[in-house]
Amino acid sequence: MQYIQPRPSSIVAALYTARDLGCDLAILHGPSGCSFKHARLLEEDGLRVLTTSLGENEFIFGGQDSLERVLKYAEKTFSPTRIAVVGTCVSMIIGEDMEAAIRDSEITTPAIAMDIHAGFRENIDGVMAALSPAAAIGWISVEELARQKRILEGANAVERARGAASKPYIKPSRGDLKHVAAERLLACIRSGKKGIVILNAKKETAYMFADVLVAVHEAAPTADLHYYANLSNLGLAKVRRDAANIRDGLKAQGIEPVMTGALDEYGVLGDSVGEIIQEMKPDFAVIVGVPHAIPPNYTENIEIFSVTNGPRQVEPLHEIGHQHVVVEIDLHPKTLGVHEIIASEFGETIRSLI
Repeated sequence: MQYIQPRPSSIVAALYTARDLGCDLAILHGPSGCSFKHARLLEEDGLRVLTTSLGENEFIFGGQDSLERVLKYAEKTFSPTRIAVVGTCVSMIIGEDMEAAIRDSEITTPAIAMDIHAGFRENIDGVMAALSPAAAIGWISVEELARQKRILEGANAVERARGAASKPYIKPSRGDLKHVAAERLLACIRSGKKGIVILNAKKETAYMFADVLVAVHEAAPTADLHYYANLSNLGLAKVRRDAANIRDGLKAQGIEPVMTGALDEYGVLGDSVGEIIQEMKPDFAVIVGVPHAIPPNYTENIEIFSVTNGPRQVEPLHEIGHQHVVVEIDLHPKTLGVHEIIASEFGETIRSLI
Protein backbone atom coordinates (compact mmCIF):
# COMPACT_ATOMS: atom_id res chain seq x y z
CA MET A 1 0.00 0.00 0.00
CA GLN A 2 1.13 3.53 -0.75
CA TYR A 3 0.60 5.39 2.53
CA ILE A 4 0.01 9.14 2.62
CA GLN A 5 0.44 9.43 6.37
CA PRO A 6 3.69 9.14 8.36
CA ARG A 7 4.73 5.60 9.21
CA PRO A 8 7.22 4.24 11.77
CA SER A 9 10.86 4.50 10.71
CA SER A 10 12.99 1.41 10.15
CA ILE A 11 15.99 3.31 11.55
CA VAL A 12 14.13 3.98 14.80
CA ALA A 13 13.02 0.34 14.91
CA ALA A 14 16.66 -0.73 14.70
CA LEU A 15 17.52 1.61 17.59
CA TYR A 16 14.78 0.17 19.80
CA THR A 17 15.88 -3.35 18.95
CA ALA A 18 19.48 -2.47 19.85
CA ARG A 19 18.17 -1.50 23.28
CA ASP A 20 16.23 -4.76 23.61
CA LEU A 21 19.37 -6.72 22.65
CA GLY A 22 21.22 -5.28 25.63
CA CYS A 23 23.25 -2.64 23.81
CA ASP A 24 24.00 0.27 26.09
CA LEU A 25 25.43 2.46 23.34
CA ALA A 26 24.37 3.07 19.75
CA ILE A 27 26.00 5.18 17.07
CA LEU A 28 23.81 6.64 14.34
CA HIS A 29 25.99 6.88 11.25
CA GLY A 30 24.46 9.92 9.63
CA PRO A 31 23.59 13.61 10.11
CA SER A 32 23.25 14.86 13.67
CA GLY A 33 19.50 15.42 13.31
CA CYS A 34 18.64 11.92 12.13
CA SER A 35 16.07 10.28 14.46
CA PHE A 36 16.77 13.01 17.02
CA LYS A 37 13.53 12.68 18.99
CA HIS A 38 13.72 8.92 19.46
CA ALA A 39 17.44 9.03 20.20
CA ARG A 40 16.75 11.41 23.07
CA LEU A 41 13.83 9.30 24.31
CA LEU A 42 15.93 6.13 24.25
CA GLU A 43 18.56 7.79 26.40
CA GLU A 44 15.85 7.89 29.08
CA ASP A 45 15.74 4.11 28.77
CA GLY A 46 19.44 3.44 29.27
CA LEU A 47 20.65 3.47 25.66
CA ARG A 48 23.27 6.17 25.07
CA VAL A 49 22.95 7.37 21.47
CA LEU A 50 25.82 9.12 19.66
CA THR A 51 26.05 10.34 16.09
CA THR A 52 28.82 10.66 13.52
CA SER A 53 27.25 14.01 12.48
CA LEU A 54 27.93 13.54 8.80
CA GLY A 55 27.85 16.72 6.75
CA GLU A 56 28.44 17.86 3.20
CA ASN A 57 32.12 16.92 3.19
CA GLU A 58 31.39 13.32 4.25
CA PHE A 59 28.52 13.10 1.76
CA ILE A 60 31.17 13.51 -0.96
CA PHE A 61 34.28 11.83 0.44
CA GLY A 62 32.76 9.23 2.78
CA GLY A 63 32.34 9.00 6.53
CA GLN A 64 34.31 5.92 7.58
CA ASP A 65 36.98 7.98 9.33
CA SER A 66 34.26 9.76 11.32
CA LEU A 67 32.69 6.46 12.35
CA GLU A 68 36.02 4.97 13.44
CA ARG A 69 36.74 8.10 15.48
CA VAL A 70 33.36 7.98 17.25
CA LEU A 71 33.73 4.25 17.93
CA LYS A 72 37.08 4.83 19.64
CA TYR A 73 35.71 7.78 21.58
CA ALA A 74 32.66 5.78 22.69
CA GLU A 75 34.71 2.87 24.00
CA LYS A 76 37.22 5.08 25.82
CA THR A 77 34.70 7.48 27.32
CA PHE A 78 31.72 5.30 28.20
CA SER A 79 33.09 1.73 28.54
CA PRO A 80 29.96 0.18 27.00
CA THR A 81 29.23 -3.54 27.15
CA ARG A 82 27.71 -3.73 23.65
CA ILE A 83 27.68 -1.26 20.76
CA ALA A 84 25.27 -1.01 17.84
CA VAL A 85 26.22 0.99 14.75
CA VAL A 86 22.97 1.97 13.06
CA GLY A 87 22.82 3.02 9.43
CA THR A 88 20.86 5.92 7.98
CA CYS A 89 19.79 7.07 4.52
CA VAL A 90 23.08 8.95 4.13
CA SER A 91 25.29 5.98 4.98
CA MET A 92 23.32 3.89 2.49
CA ILE A 93 23.55 6.45 -0.32
CA ILE A 94 27.31 6.93 0.03
CA GLY A 95 27.83 3.18 0.39
CA GLU A 96 29.48 3.03 3.81
CA ASP A 97 30.95 -0.29 5.00
CA MET A 98 30.11 -0.03 8.70
CA GLU A 99 31.45 -3.49 9.52
CA ALA A 100 34.82 -2.48 8.09
CA ALA A 101 34.79 0.64 10.24
CA ILE A 102 34.11 -1.44 13.36
CA ARG A 103 36.96 -3.76 12.44
CA ASP A 104 39.42 -0.99 11.51
CA SER A 105 38.67 1.01 14.65
CA GLU A 106 40.24 -1.85 16.65
CA ILE A 107 37.79 -1.47 19.52
CA THR A 108 37.42 -4.50 21.79
CA THR A 109 33.80 -3.91 22.80
CA PRO A 110 31.39 -6.36 21.11
CA ALA A 111 29.72 -4.42 18.31
CA ILE A 112 27.41 -5.05 15.37
CA ALA A 113 26.48 -3.02 12.31
CA MET A 114 22.79 -2.57 11.55
CA ASP A 115 22.75 -1.85 7.83
CA ILE A 116 19.45 0.00 7.50
CA HIS A 117 17.92 3.19 6.13
CA ALA A 118 14.48 4.79 6.14
CA GLY A 119 13.47 3.76 2.63
CA PHE A 120 11.30 0.85 3.74
CA ARG A 121 7.51 0.96 4.01
CA GLU A 122 7.58 -1.53 6.91
CA ASN A 123 9.57 -0.76 10.02
CA ILE A 124 10.14 -4.44 10.73
CA ASP A 125 12.98 -4.26 8.21
CA GLY A 126 14.83 -2.23 10.83
CA VAL A 127 14.17 -4.85 13.46
CA MET A 128 15.51 -7.62 11.22
CA ALA A 129 18.54 -5.48 10.32
CA ALA A 130 19.32 -5.47 14.04
CA LEU A 131 18.47 -9.08 14.84
CA SER A 132 20.26 -10.74 11.91
CA PRO A 133 23.78 -9.55 12.81
CA ALA A 134 23.00 -10.20 16.47
CA ALA A 135 22.23 -13.83 15.64
CA ALA A 136 25.35 -14.06 13.48
CA ILE A 137 27.63 -13.32 16.45
CA GLY A 138 25.61 -15.29 19.00
CA TRP A 139 23.76 -12.55 20.89
CA ILE A 140 20.54 -14.43 20.15
CA SER A 141 19.93 -17.96 18.91
CA VAL A 142 18.95 -18.92 15.40
CA GLU A 143 15.67 -20.20 16.85
CA GLU A 144 14.94 -16.83 18.46
CA LEU A 145 15.71 -15.09 15.17
CA ALA A 146 13.16 -17.30 13.42
CA ARG A 147 10.61 -16.66 16.18
CA GLN A 148 11.13 -12.93 15.93
CA LYS A 149 10.64 -13.00 12.16
CA ARG A 150 7.38 -14.92 12.59
CA ILE A 151 5.90 -12.59 15.20
CA LEU A 152 7.00 -9.47 13.33
CA GLU A 153 5.27 -10.66 10.19
CA GLY A 154 2.19 -11.45 12.26
CA ALA A 155 2.15 -7.96 13.79
CA ASN A 156 2.49 -6.41 10.34
CA ALA A 157 -0.40 -8.47 9.02
CA VAL A 158 -2.62 -7.23 11.86
CA GLU A 159 -1.71 -3.59 11.17
CA ARG A 160 -2.52 -3.98 7.50
CA ALA A 161 -5.79 -5.78 8.19
CA ARG A 162 -7.28 -3.77 11.06
CA GLY A 163 -4.72 -1.23 12.23
CA ALA A 164 -3.31 2.16 11.36
CA ALA A 165 -1.89 0.73 8.11
CA SER A 166 -5.26 -0.53 6.88
CA LYS A 167 -5.94 2.63 4.84
CA PRO A 168 -3.81 5.15 2.94
CA TYR A 169 -4.88 7.80 5.46
CA ILE A 170 -6.76 7.67 8.78
CA LYS A 171 -7.74 10.82 10.61
CA PRO A 172 -6.25 10.83 14.14
CA SER A 173 -8.70 10.92 17.04
CA ARG A 174 -8.51 11.26 20.81
CA GLY A 175 -11.18 8.55 21.09
CA ASP A 176 -14.31 8.46 23.20
CA LEU A 177 -14.59 10.46 26.40
CA LYS A 178 -12.86 8.49 29.13
CA HIS A 179 -15.34 9.32 31.88
CA VAL A 180 -18.26 8.19 29.71
CA ALA A 181 -16.57 4.87 28.88
CA ALA A 182 -15.52 4.39 32.52
CA GLU A 183 -19.06 5.05 33.79
CA ARG A 184 -20.47 2.48 31.38
CA LEU A 185 -17.78 -0.05 32.32
CA LEU A 186 -18.52 0.35 36.02
CA ALA A 187 -22.25 0.02 35.31
CA CYS A 188 -21.60 -3.30 33.56
CA ILE A 189 -19.55 -4.54 36.51
CA ARG A 190 -22.03 -3.38 39.17
CA SER A 191 -24.96 -4.96 37.37
CA GLY A 192 -23.31 -8.36 37.79
CA LYS A 193 -22.41 -8.90 34.16
CA LYS A 194 -19.66 -11.38 33.35
CA GLY A 195 -16.49 -9.74 32.09
CA ILE A 196 -13.02 -10.50 30.78
CA VAL A 197 -10.06 -8.13 31.08
CA ILE A 198 -7.25 -8.67 28.59
CA LEU A 199 -3.78 -7.15 28.45
CA ASN A 200 -2.39 -7.58 24.93
CA ALA A 201 0.29 -4.91 24.95
CA LYS A 202 3.46 -4.21 23.01
CA LYS A 203 6.63 -4.40 25.08
CA GLU A 204 7.19 -1.51 27.54
CA THR A 205 3.81 0.08 26.79
CA ALA A 206 2.43 -2.61 29.10
CA TYR A 207 3.75 -0.66 32.11
CA MET A 208 0.88 1.79 31.64
CA PHE A 209 -1.71 -0.46 30.01
CA ALA A 210 -1.46 -2.87 32.96
CA ASP A 211 -2.73 -0.07 35.19
CA VAL A 212 -6.18 -0.48 33.63
CA LEU A 213 -6.28 -4.04 35.01
CA VAL A 214 -5.29 -2.71 38.42
CA ALA A 215 -7.95 0.01 38.34
CA VAL A 216 -10.69 -2.42 37.32
CA HIS A 217 -9.66 -4.79 40.09
CA GLU A 218 -9.68 -1.93 42.62
CA ALA A 219 -13.18 -1.01 41.49
CA ALA A 220 -14.53 -4.54 41.84
CA PRO A 221 -12.17 -7.03 43.53
CA THR A 222 -14.90 -9.66 43.96
CA ALA A 223 -16.74 -9.21 40.65
CA ASP A 224 -17.13 -11.92 38.02
CA LEU A 225 -14.05 -10.81 36.10
CA HIS A 226 -11.36 -12.93 34.47
CA TYR A 227 -7.89 -11.53 33.78
CA TYR A 228 -5.52 -12.51 30.96
CA ALA A 229 -2.16 -11.01 29.97
CA ASN A 230 0.68 -11.49 27.48
CA LEU A 231 3.40 -11.55 30.11
CA SER A 232 5.08 -14.92 29.50
CA ASN A 233 8.85 -15.27 29.95
CA LEU A 234 9.86 -15.17 26.28
CA GLY A 235 11.68 -12.73 24.03
CA LEU A 236 14.77 -10.56 24.12
CA ALA A 237 16.37 -9.72 27.46
CA LYS A 238 14.61 -6.42 28.11
CA VAL A 239 11.24 -7.82 27.07
CA ARG A 240 11.56 -10.63 29.61
CA ARG A 241 12.59 -8.19 32.37
CA ASP A 242 9.64 -5.93 31.62
CA ALA A 243 7.23 -8.87 31.71
CA ALA A 244 8.60 -10.01 35.07
CA ASN A 245 8.30 -6.50 36.53
CA ILE A 246 4.69 -6.19 35.42
CA ARG A 247 3.77 -9.67 36.64
CA ASP A 248 5.20 -8.76 40.04
CA GLY A 249 3.30 -5.48 40.03
CA LEU A 250 0.00 -7.14 39.21
CA LYS A 251 0.54 -9.84 41.84
CA ALA A 252 1.18 -7.17 44.46
CA GLN A 253 -2.26 -5.79 43.62
CA GLY A 254 -3.91 -9.18 43.96
CA ILE A 255 -4.10 -9.97 40.24
CA GLU A 256 -2.61 -13.16 38.82
CA PRO A 257 -3.71 -13.24 35.18
CA VAL A 258 -3.67 -16.29 32.96
CA MET A 259 -0.74 -16.01 30.56
CA THR A 260 -1.59 -15.80 26.86
CA GLY A 261 1.88 -15.24 25.40
CA ALA A 262 4.80 -12.82 25.55
CA LEU A 263 5.02 -9.03 25.31
CA ASP A 264 6.49 -9.23 21.82
CA GLU A 265 3.81 -11.65 20.62
CA TYR A 266 0.92 -9.15 20.78
CA GLY A 267 0.41 -9.36 17.03
CA VAL A 268 0.06 -13.14 16.76
CA LEU A 269 -2.13 -13.84 19.80
CA GLY A 270 -5.42 -12.72 18.26
CA ASP A 271 -6.88 -16.11 17.47
CA SER A 272 -5.83 -17.78 20.72
CA VAL A 273 -7.18 -14.88 22.81
CA GLY A 274 -10.28 -14.77 20.64
CA GLU A 275 -10.92 -18.44 21.31
CA ILE A 276 -10.72 -17.73 25.05
CA ILE A 277 -13.34 -15.02 24.64
CA GLN A 278 -15.53 -17.26 22.51
CA GLU A 279 -15.36 -20.10 25.03
CA MET A 280 -16.01 -17.85 28.03
CA LYS A 281 -18.94 -15.98 26.43
CA PRO A 282 -18.60 -12.82 28.55
CA ASP A 283 -21.09 -9.98 28.48
CA PHE A 284 -18.30 -7.45 28.08
CA ALA A 285 -14.56 -7.34 27.48
CA VAL A 286 -11.88 -4.80 28.36
CA ILE A 287 -8.99 -5.10 25.90
CA VAL A 288 -5.93 -2.92 26.45
CA GLY A 289 -2.81 -2.46 24.35
CA VAL A 290 -3.36 -3.76 20.84
CA PRO A 291 -7.10 -4.57 20.81
CA HIS A 292 -7.27 -4.88 17.03
CA ALA A 293 -5.06 -7.98 17.14
CA ILE A 294 -8.22 -9.95 17.99
CA PRO A 295 -10.29 -10.65 14.84
CA PRO A 296 -13.82 -9.23 15.08
CA ASN A 297 -15.53 -12.58 14.58
CA TYR A 298 -14.55 -13.44 18.17
CA THR A 299 -16.10 -10.32 19.69
CA GLU A 300 -19.52 -10.25 18.08
CA ASN A 301 -22.42 -9.60 20.47
CA ILE A 302 -20.02 -8.54 23.24
CA GLU A 303 -19.69 -5.00 24.58
CA ILE A 304 -16.06 -4.04 24.03
CA PHE A 305 -14.03 -1.44 25.92
CA SER A 306 -10.77 -0.88 24.03
CA VAL A 307 -7.78 1.08 25.30
CA THR A 308 -5.14 1.96 22.71
CA ASN A 309 -2.28 4.42 22.40
CA GLY A 310 -2.85 5.08 18.71
CA PRO A 311 -4.95 8.09 17.67
CA ARG A 312 -5.17 6.54 14.20
CA GLN A 313 -6.44 3.29 15.73
CA VAL A 314 -9.76 4.73 16.94
CA GLU A 315 -11.55 4.69 13.58
CA PRO A 316 -10.54 1.10 12.67
CA LEU A 317 -11.60 -0.16 16.11
CA HIS A 318 -15.00 1.46 15.86
CA GLU A 319 -15.36 -0.02 12.37
CA ILE A 320 -14.85 -3.59 13.65
CA GLY A 321 -17.53 -3.11 16.30
CA HIS A 322 -15.72 -1.91 19.42
CA GLN A 323 -18.31 0.31 21.08
CA HIS A 324 -15.97 2.17 23.45
CA VAL A 325 -12.47 3.20 22.32
CA VAL A 326 -10.24 5.39 24.50
CA VAL A 327 -6.72 6.59 23.77
CA GLU A 328 -3.80 6.90 26.17
CA ILE A 329 -2.10 9.95 24.67
CA ASP A 330 1.73 10.04 24.61
CA LEU A 331 1.87 6.69 26.35
CA HIS A 332 5.07 5.50 24.70
CA PRO A 333 7.35 8.34 25.88
CA LYS A 334 5.91 7.97 29.37
CA THR A 335 6.88 4.30 29.58
CA LEU A 336 10.52 4.66 28.56
CA GLY A 337 12.88 4.22 31.48
CA VAL A 338 10.07 2.79 33.60
CA HIS A 339 10.43 -0.36 35.70
CA GLU A 340 7.06 -0.65 37.42
CA ILE A 341 3.39 -0.18 36.57
CA ILE A 342 2.49 3.51 36.22
CA ALA A 343 -0.87 5.27 36.27
CA SER A 344 -2.92 5.53 33.07
CA GLU A 345 -5.48 8.19 32.27
CA PHE A 346 -8.25 5.63 31.87
CA GLY A 347 -7.24 3.86 35.07
CA GLU A 348 -7.29 7.13 36.99
CA THR A 349 -10.70 7.96 35.49
CA ILE A 350 -12.08 4.64 36.75
CA ARG A 351 -10.65 5.34 40.21
CA SER A 352 -12.23 8.78 40.28
CA LEU A 353 -15.64 7.19 39.76
CA ILE A 354 -15.38 4.39 42.33
